[in-house]
Amino acid sequence: MSAFRAPLGVPLAAVLAAAALLAAAPCRSQATTLPDPRGVDPASPNPLAGVRFFVDPWEPSWRQWRRYLRRGERRRAGLMWRLAREPKFKWFGRFTHPLGAVVGRVLGQARARAEVPLMAVLRHRGWGCGRGYRAGGSAEDAATRAWYRSFAAAVGSARVVIAFEPDSLGTVDCLARSRRLARLQTLRYGVEVLAALPNATVYLEAGASDWEPARRTARQLRYIGVDRVRGFMLNATHYDWTARNIRHGLKISRLTGGKPFIVSTAYNGRGPIHHRARVAGKRRRINIWCHPLKRGLGIPPTTNTHHPKLDAYLWIGRPGYSGGSCNGGPLPVGSWWAKRALMFARYQTHWTRPRRGTRFGHHKRYSLTQLGG
Repeated sequence: MSAFRAPLGVPLAAVLAAAALLAAAPCRSQATTLPDPRGVDPASPNPLAGVRFFVDPWEPSWRQWRRYLRRGERRRAGLMWRLAREPKFKWFGRFTHPLGAVVGRVLGQARARAEVPLMAVLRHRGWGCGRGYRAGGSAEDAATRAWYRSFAAAVGSARVVIAFEPDSLGTVDCLARSRRLARLQTLRYGVEVLAALPNATVYLEAGASDWEPARRTARQLRYIGVDRVRGFMLNATHYDWTARNIRHGLKISRLTGGKPFIVSTAYNGRGPIHHRARVAGKRRRINIWCHPLKRGLGIPPTTNTHHPKLDAYLWIGRPGYSGGSCNGGPLPVGSWWAKRALMFARYQTHWTRPRRGTRFGHHKRYSLTQLGG
C-alpha cells in the first residue's frame, strides 16, 4: 500500500481533520454490496464483473511455456504465453479421477491466489450418433445424476463459475427417439443440483449461432431450468464469429425472460470454415469442425463486452487439446497438442466479425484443402 500524501501546500493536520469530519458525517447512500454470485434475476448486476479468474499453473499451456523458456526457444515461448497467461475453463467429467481430490486442488489453489476458478462440466455421454444410439441408457442417466451430486458436494460453498454440459443440447437428436426426453430430464436434474450451490455462477449450454435455431434452443433451456441459474453460454466448441453469436444470444435471451449469457472466444479469432456442398440432392452448409487449420485465438477473457446481456467473453473451449485423430490430432481425445496450441496463438485476432477482403479469416487466399485438411 502506498503512503498517504497531503496535497501540495496544505498541512497534513488540516487534511486529516477534514477527513475526520467527512467520516463522521451521515452517509446519504446505502453501503454498496457485492453482486449476488448466483445472479438468477436477469436484472441483477453482472456477477462476473470485477472477478479475478484463476490461471492454473498446472495447466499444459503454462508448463509448455516454461519448457520453451528453459530450452531458450523464445519465439515459441512468446506464442505460448498468449495462451498460458489467460484464464481458461478446466473441464470435469467421467475422465476426472479422483473427482473430489481434483476439484479440491483447483479450489485450494484458486483460494490461495484470491481468484475464482472457471469449471466446465462435461458428464453427458455423446460418443455416437444414430437412430439406435442410447448413450448408456437409464443406468448411465443414474450414474450421471450421482456424478452431479458428487461434483456439487466437492464444490460446496466455494466461489466458482460453471459452464454446464457443452454440446449436450445440440446433440439431443443424435440419440434414439426414446432417449431424447431422458437426456433433457437428466440435464434438468443437474441444473437443480448446481443451482443450489450458494456461490456458483452457472451458465447452461446453448449451442452456437451456426447450429440450432434460437427458438428451439430457448425451448430446451426453459425445460431444463435456465430460470434457476444466471444464464446460458454460446460457442463453447465452435469456431463461429463472435458477432454472430451475440445476435444469436440476444434472440435466445428474449425467449428466456431476458437471461444473460457468455460467449466463448477461445477458437474464433479467424472464424469458421463453412462451405456449400450438395448432400443427398440438397445444397447444404458444411461446417469443418474437427481441427480446421490456420485458426486463431479470439478476444481474451474479459467482462468488458459493451452489451448489457453479455456478461463476458471467456475461453470455454480448450485450445491445444486434441478433439480426435483428424488432421493429425493425437489420441486419446483430450491429449495435449502443443503444435495446435502454437497455431492458435500465431493466428490470434481480436476480430468479432470477418474483415473486409478476407476469406475464411485470412487476407491470403487458401483453398478448402489447405484449411480443412
